[in-house]
Amino acid sequence: MASKTTKKSWTVMVYMAGDNDLDPEGVTDLVEMKKVGSTNKINIIAEFDRAEGHVARRYYLRKGGIVSGDAVDSLGGVNTGDPRRLSDFILWGVTNYPAEHYLLVLWNHGQGWDDTDLFAGERHRALRRLASGRVCHALFHTPVRNMLNKARGSMAARAILIDDNAKDFLDNQEMKKVLADAAKLLGRKLDILGMDACLMSMAEVGYQIRESADFTVASEQTEPGAGWPYNTILGALAKNPAMKPAKLSALIVDKYLASYVPADSVTYSACDLSKADDVAKTVAALASALKASLKDPAAVQRIQSVRGKVQSYAVRDNIDLVDFCLLLVDAGSDAPVTAACKGVITAVQTAYVTKQGYKGEDMKNSHGLAIYFPIGDVSPLYQGLDFSKATGWDAFLKAYLRTVKSR
Repeated sequence: MASKTTKKSWTVMVYMAGDNDLDPEGVTDLVEMKKVGSTNKINIIAEFDRAEGHVARRYYLRKGGIVSGDAVDSLGGVNTGDPRRLSDFILWGVTNYPAEHYLLVLWNHGQGWDDTDLFAGERHRALRRLASGRVCHALFHTPVRNMLNKARGSMAARAILIDDNAKDFLDNQEMKKVLADAAKLLGRKLDILGMDACLMSMAEVGYQIRESADFTVASEQTEPGAGWPYNTILGALAKNPAMKPAKLSALIVDKYLASYVPADSVTYSACDLSKADDVAKTVAALASALKASLKDPAAVQRIQSVRGKVQSYAVRDNIDLVDFCLLLVDAGSDAPVTAACKGVITAVQTAYVTKQGYKGEDMKNSHGLAIYFPIGDVSPLYQGLDFSKATGWDAFLKAYLRTVKSR
């Protein structure tokens, strides 16, 4: 174990919720991390909760050797979906492996903003978590897991840090609190929050945690099971440990995309959360202009047409925000909508998304940031998000869908 008094340039903390169908990928990723290992300038640590035996261990990863040789603690059975578990991992990492900069990686399935509890009836909620006073969330049952097809997310699965054995996950409200507590512990924002999980590069997610992290790196689309190429990312960091957070976040995007081929149909982006409020303001203006335009049947028809063409993802309710605005402008929207669209495009492309890219022809209209735009009903959970409250996007969606259904 590294000295508690030795402050290095970076500590990379990988929180691996592998008590599910991703267990084999977790083993592979730890091996990738060990191809680089901790150095005199960087710490690489991980907590891996396994499906095999339902046992979690903590690791200080060194170059070479076997993974088990790097275990520094065995935690027994844990629930990685419990926010207290993640908070304890961050506290352990910061206390034992101090650094100038911190990269926290949340490793698991992902579902963007959506915290829907699909299978609440599968568990005895009151018996299992009554003492803590916290409502826990459901996980995939077998038919849903089978839909994953080795991706780190699915059209039916919800949230992040899913624990199959505990039938729990971390929702966006809990993630906000955990990261706020981490920022208090550090006395500043976390440098980078990496989400090695599907569908997490959403305006709603970034806005929720904007006060606790400087940058996010995440995907608009689902991730293949291989996830991040830890060996190439960490190898580059080990060669240049003085790298600043903005540069490392961009490097992660580059290395991720380089590890896949066009047939994989992937996206990745780095976002500067200090610009999240600016994006929210432009989306608020867009929501207002679009809602006002609904009185015009031609405007409604334009929105419908654009919604049918816009870049979307494995969860079809997620669309690329910039592509949506570009299409609205090209469709000849009225002056207020056009002006609002241009404001969104500028805010996202010139400031918020600092690096982005894609592989695959079907992802070519991705610009790094997704937003919720359902084709059915608006989820009742959406109105509880900070982003929804700040922008009125929820009100526009409801008004639009009412108008469409009444025609």
